[in-house]
Amino acid sequence: MERPGSAASRPLFPRGPSITLDDFSSQDFIVSDFVDSLAEAALPASRRSGPAHQAFDPKPLIRTFENALSQLGVLSEQLQERESELLSQVRRAEIQHDQTLETLGRKLDQSMAQFEALDLSLNSGVANGGSVRGDGSGGGGSSSGGNIAVQIGEKLEELDRKRRKAQDANFLIQCWTEVTETGQLASLEEIQRQGGAENKVRCAVIARQLMRISQRLDPASWGQAGSGFRGNGVTNGVTGVNRRHNTREVLEKFSEQLEQDLLKQFNNSYRRQNFDDMRECARVLRDFNGGASVIAAFVNQHQFFIDRDQLLAEEVTTDGETWDQLADPDSEPPGVEPSLQSLVDEVRIVMQDESFIIKRAFPYYETVLVKFIQRVFQQSIQQRLEMVLEKATTVSSLAFLRSLHASRAYIAALVEDLKTHGLTEHPEPCSAQIAQTLDQQLEELFIPYLVGSSYIDRERRSLEEMYNSLLFKFTVYHSRRKKAPSGFMAAIAQQGNQLIASAKDAYIQRLESSDLTPTQKRTMLRVAGIQDGAAGNKNDIDVSDQDGVLSVAYAKRMIGWLAESVRRILEMGSASDTPKDVNALLNLLLTTVGQVYVETALDAALDQASAQDNAKTEPDLSYLPNLRPAVTITSLVSRFVHTVLIRLAESNTTVRRSMEAQTKLAVESIERKTNAVMKATLDVAVHWVAKLLAQQKRLDFRPKDDDLEGLVDSLQTPTCQAICTFLASRVAAQARQAVDGPNLEAFSSELAVAVHRLLFDHLKKFQVNATGGLMVTKDIARYVSTIREWPVAKEVEALLEVLTEIGYLFIIGPEALKERSRNLATGAAAGSGGSSGGGGGGVGAGLSKADFKAFVQKREDASSPGVQSVLAGL
Repeated sequence: MERPGSAASRPLFPRGPSITLDDFSSQDFIVSDFVDSLAEAALPASRRSGPAHQAFDPKPLIRTFENALSQLGVLSEQLQERESELLSQVRRAEIQHDQTLETLGRKLDQSMAQFEALDLSLNSGVANGGSVRGDGSGGGGSSSGGNIAVQIGEKLEELDRKRRKAQDANFLIQCWTEVTETGQLASLEEIQRQGGAENKVRCAVIARQLMRISQRLDPASWGQAGSGFRGNGVTNGVTGVNRRHNTREVLEKFSEQLEQDLLKQFNNSYRRQNFDDMRECARVLRDFNGGASVIAAFVNQHQFFIDRDQLLAEEVTTDGETWDQLADPDSEPPGVEPSLQSLVDEVRIVMQDESFIIKRAFPYYETVLVKFIQRVFQQSIQQRLEMVLEKATTVSSLAFLRSLHASRAYIAALVEDLKTHGLTEHPEPCSAQIAQTLDQQLEELFIPYLVGSSYIDRERRSLEEMYNSLLFKFTVYHSRRKKAPSGFMAAIAQQGNQLIASAKDAYIQRLESSDLTPTQKRTMLRVAGIQDGAAGNKNDIDVSDQDGVLSVAYAKRMIGWLAESVRRILEMGSASDTPKDVNALLNLLLTTVGQVYVETALDAALDQASAQDNAKTEPDLSYLPNLRPAVTITSLVSRFVHTVLIRLAESNTTVRRSMEAQTKLAVESIERKTNAVMKATLDVAVHWVAKLLAQQKRLDFRPKDDDLEGLVDSLQTPTCQAICTFLASRVAAQARQAVDGPNLEAFSSELAVAVHRLLFDHLKKFQVNATGGLMVTKDIARYVSTIREWPVAKEVEALLEVLTEIGYLFIIGPEALKERSRNLATGAAAGSGGSSGGGGGGVGAGLSKADFKAFVQKREDASSPGVQSVLAGL
């Protein structure tokens, strides 16, 4: 286009731009831009750059647009002439094509006649050759004729293929002409009415080809622009003809009817098990809509889904005993629900059988098998699974978790069996695509129940309910127990008291909850060991002392329940979430079993021991045997945590270290409280022994002559008898029931040292005559024999020898005292620590000089010359 102002000089009245066909052939052509350029070219340069208040002059625009219209008229006439010329060429081409087909037909007829004549001549030649071959002639002519026949046959086959191709093209043009001129497909419908699978397949192929021709030659029926030119100026053939019929609608209607016929033929072939015909129909139908219709027909009308749709309407009717077993935490889970198990077993058989049919009936069998698998899982299995889990929810939370786990395990086994069987690849394992589909369907079945932290929260709540039920009477008993006076240990135990109250209140609130199912309520009451209605008022619950005692059996039940939860978590959850999940269960275990259960019992024992520290009557040490189950339970929990839970968290170092630290702190807390109970018990025992020794009479070791008969008959003084009975039948017996091994030895040794210290100081307070010396010896012998029955350390046994040595100091004569005083020099270094206020003399070699002198001075004959000479010799 020639733009205004492009020349050096302009006439007074510009002629306007020159317009050619090239201006409209560009793909970027926009009508509004074209009109704007014409308007811009019509205005003189002076007017465009002049002031804006100049009057508008329309004459240049009128002249420019008139010139443009005249040029567009010329171009339109040129286009009409070109279109008429092209139509003439098309008609000539069609006439020439028809003549070519007629010529080819005549030539084919001539070729067929020549072939028949040649065939007759060859047959007669072969017959003659057979008779001549007997005398050794004619064989070469037969071989040459056979080669020529093969070559002619190949050429004829090629000509036949060309002929069929030409006939198909002719028929295709004929069908297109019919659909454009009459809006019907009479020729194609005639073939369809002839019936037969081959004819229907041929109709489908021709209909698909006509659909592509319609898209190319009749774009208006497809909602495209009606321009007869493409962007490069090339026409689509007969574009521009005003068609009276919408070819797209006609072809789509015929295709839809043909598709229904093919689907009907496919179903009939399926019933007759004609797999070849099914395969051909499936192949053609795939070109219509990707095979969606034939796949849907095969899957939806399958007898398995029809029968199962009726069964899925039935409710889950498992007997009540099975549901009660599912809700009982102490019973083994009964396994998968029977109706779901029956469905899964049937799916296994159907999938294996149908995969054989699918592979033979569909050329794209993997696509069909994927759809079949999705339908089986998403409709049949998912609906029954939801019904089973909904029923389990109405029973109890534990029943839901067990049902969910059993269902997943059974369906996962189905998936693995199908992978191993191979389905369409049998006997080889199934393909990667099918294996991925099976895994995906399994995951999608259970992902609503495992998303986020919902599953581990269910497990935790279920365990909390069972733990609170089992420990309900225990918590009630200790909440009513009288607490020791406030002090340092009471402040330490305050957290435990809060946990007890929280567990007890949580149990009562859960029982009174409106969403608690009847079965779950019965289970919680049975586990707690109370009657229905008794838990409404905690003051009406009868508890005994036995309810406040630790039970190893209870601890084993709680660990067993948690182990079952861990097993479900491993099989249900992902490996990446396992450390976090087991850490949550560890917190629950340490809080409930460690703090609420074990530490509460230890706090009670400590309170009872502390309350008897200054008792005026013989202390009751019956709380001491409760330490044995506390130690045993702690050992069980620690072993379970390190053997199971921490090992499962090894993949996450941070979580594993956190779990190890939590466990260590919990065990150390229990050990501290256990040691505090033993220390308090030791203080109580020592305090009571000191109190009994303070009741020793002054004359017990200075009897008069008239009391000799009674002294001979008595073995020990009443004080010695009371102390030894208390130590043997109370302290030692209860300690053996509480601890054993090194712990018992450490406790016994500390108690023995404390008793030795008390006796050591006690014997320095009394004057002893000759007869009283015998009583001292008998008392010491009884003390020593009582202590030796305990498992004490070797150093403590040496202290017992010192006690025996002290008894001898009151009964031997001066010469023997003098002999023993000579041995003090060798034992002084080892026994110098045993002053009158401390450790009770040396060990092994004897007493210190100060202790020796203190004891000898308590003899009634200490002022005699013989004893004084011994003391002077020190």
